[in-house]
Amino acid sequence: MENEILTRLQAQDQKLDAIYISVEKTRKYFQLIMWVTLATVLLPLLGLLFAIPMFMSSYTSQLEGLI
Repeated sequence: MENEILTRLQAQDQKLDAIYISVEKTRKYFQLIMWVTLATVLLPLLGLLFAIPMFMSSYTSQLEGLI
């Protein structure tokens, strides 16, 4: 009876180790997806912070000649 319990515990330990490895891979995958998503959203927004004022400046300077 005792040997059966020990073998079951060892089997559970192996399964827990496999689950832990799988969860760590999933966590790393989601972390990578999060960083890629942030980069694809924030970098264009930062670019627009500089591009919009430059565009507005050139646009209004062209309109000054018409007024």
